[in-house]
Formats: sequence, structure tokens, C-alpha cells
Amino acid sequence: MRRITRIATVGIASAALALSATACGGKKSSDTGSSSDKKEASVAIAYDIGGRGDQSFNDAAYAGLQQAEKDLKVKGAEAEPTDGEGEADKVQRLTELARKGNNPVIGVGFSYAPAIKKVAPKFPKTTFGIIDDTSVTGPNIANLVFNEEQGSYLAGVAAAKVSKTGTVGFIGGVEVPLIKKFEAGFTQGVKDTNPNAKVLSHYLTQPPNFDGFSKPDLGKATAQGQLDAGADVVYAAAGLAGSGAIEATAAKGKWAIGVDSDQYNQAGLVKYKDHILTSVTKQVQLSVFNLIKSVEDGKPQTGEVRYGLDKDGVGLADSNPEYKKMTDVIAAVNQAKADIIAKKITVKTTP
Repeated sequence: MRRITRIATVGIASAALALSATACGGKKSSDTGSSSDKKEASVAIAYDIGGRGDQSFNDAAYAGLQQAEKDLKVKGAEAEPTDGEGEADKVQRLTELARKGNNPVIGVGFSYAPAIKKVAPKFPKTTFGIIDDTSVTGPNIANLVFNEEQGSYLAGVAAAKVSKTGTVGFIGGVEVPLIKKFEAGFTQGVKDTNPNAKVLSHYLTQPPNFDGFSKPDLGKATAQGQLDAGADVVYAAAGLAGSGAIEATAAKGKWAIGVDSDQYNQAGLVKYKDHILTSVTKQVQLSVFNLIKSVEDGKPQTGEVRYGLDKDGVGLADSNPEYKKMTDVIAAVNQAKADIIAKKITVKTTP
């Protein structure tokens, strides 16, 4: 696979641990390929904040690209974001990828919506995918979205069941509608399971400041505050900043809940894995693969393509052996999942 830009090394300390959830930022994309490279690259993804190596959101998209390369025998290109970039940078990045003949071109994260709105009409024969956004539509745009609130509800059930203090924490990276879905589902799941439980909710930054998705120290400090206030389970939907929350929670010997990918199995988080109870997963990998396959099959996906509990598009990971031993917790989670699918429970999308 050819990468359009160099990837920075990501370590496992809190200042370098990577998780990603839901925005944009990183490194500048530039064309470093030869003409032969351009012929090889047939599909492309443009990463969200943190870039590849984030142990979460972007890595899930990359896994989908890897799967497509292996199973569909396509060639892939990747493009990284820049720190503090604007819409013009994203427009240029997507334009470059489309001009090189990549199809589809996938923007990882809702922040690509304005750029896709501008670029997609200029390349009507190219399919553009955007993850986590439905605001921009078009005949060649596929909106790959998830019921994050449903998976977060299950996390709330698990958190309420394992909490010994009756106090749990939610950390959102940036207070935007997407992240509020995580908060809403989590809080509802906690309260439906234990009406007397207390949920401490904090957002790291407010838009247009998106540092809350990229600063592990912010997540660490906020988690420490919640732990000091009595929380013994902390769920962070905060991208790269979530790594700091996991570090702080593990240091106190309490439970962390991961997000987007099964973070118990992420190499960059191995030091803290024993304290990652579970993770709210999103099938970003599957959504990327399916879009690429649809284009290869000559029947490109367009419009809203939604992944919920009913299609296992979101869920709760059970990789931690300690979690697997919690039969009462698992039973409660499975019952909640069944009730959501059966529409006996309607999960809120706003707190």
C-alpha cells in the first residue's frame, strides 16, 4: 500500500498513546508518488485526527482498506491530516486523491463533510464515502453512519452493573452532536440499570477547538478528576485524548471502557489492557470494505448506509477474560441488546 504522507510514530505513554474517535487533524498530505504509483492506487482513505496508528477510529478504517487489498486485490492510498488545518486543506487532499483515479475516496470523520460537498460534484464518476455524517448528500456520496447511542447504552448497562461506588464517568472529546449520542446512550443505560447511579459527564473542549480529540493530557486530567470524585468506571469517547483517560483509570485500578475499536486488543494499549473492561465497537472496518466492494462490483453504495445493533454494526466487545466471567453483567447486556433490537427500548440520541 502506498501512503501519501509519512506517518508519525505513536508511543504508548499518555502523551503519545493514540485513540481516535470522531474529528480531524494530524499531518499534511502531499503527492510523493511516481506515475506508476498513481496507476496502482485505485482506492483511497483520508484520515481523521490522529491518523493511522491511533488504535481506534482511523485504524479501523485502515483495517477495512487492508481487507479490501487482500480480498479484492485493489491497491490503496492513504492521506494524513494536518494539525489545525482548515477546509481548504481537506478540499485539496480529496481533490488530489480523486484526480489520481482513486475510486472510492473515503473521508474518515464528519469534518470532511464540507470538503466532500465541494469536491464530489467535480468528480461525478467517483464515489465519495464519508464516515459519521449525513449532512452532505449527492448521487455519488455514501454516508456511512452508526447507531453509537445503542452501543453506548450497552456500555452504560455494564458500567452500572460493575460499579461499586454507584458513580461512573463519561468523557466526551468535543461537545458536538455525534459525541452527545455516546453520552446520551451511556447515561440512559446506566440509569435504566441503576436509577440511583450518578453519571459524571465532562467535555474536554468546545468547537471550534477540537483539541479534545487529540490531547491525551486533557483526557488524563479529566479522568483523574472523575476518579477523585468517586467514579470507578470511566467511558471516554474522546479520540486520541481517550488514551489519557484509560491510563489514568488503569493507574487507579478502576475500569475503563474503550471506544470504536476493541481496545483491549490494541498493541498501543497493552500496558493498560487488564483495566479495559470492554469497548463500544463500531464496524468502521466493515463499512469501508463494503463501500469499496460495492464500487468494485459496479453497484456503488450511495445515500445513508446505517449500521446498528440489528446488523452488529455497533456492539460491546468481550475480549477481556475478566469481563467474560461476569455472567450477570453479560446477561444484562444481552437482554438490553435484544430489547433494543425488538424496539422495546428506544435509545436517546441527545442527553
